[in-house]
Amino acid sequence: MSYYNTPEGKDPGLWKIAKKRASFKYHLGTFIVINIFFWVLWYFTGQHTTKNGWPWPVWPVFGWGIGLLFHFLGVYVDPGSNGIEREYEKLELNRNKQL
Repeated sequence: MSYYNTPEGKDPGLWKIAKKRASFKYHLGTFIVINIFFWVLWYFTGQHTTKNGWPWPVWPVFGWGIGLLFHFLGVYVDPGSNGIEREYEKLELNRNKQL
């Protein structure tokens, strides 16, 4: 089965959202596993701070965390069509209340 094309009998819009959410969950899992590895490596190598006093795993967590945040926002806080549709529905609801 190809996950790039919508399977027969599935709603294309929902399938697209499901793929995005599954992709984010995979990305989050990878982030957690790799960063745990970095912290364990840091702990057992004995070099507990850098020249400025920060543990070195802070930097990959911070950098990758920014990418993960943007991935989350793109999946769960879609400013595109879903935002427009929600605003349209609010306006339509307000208009119907006034009538």
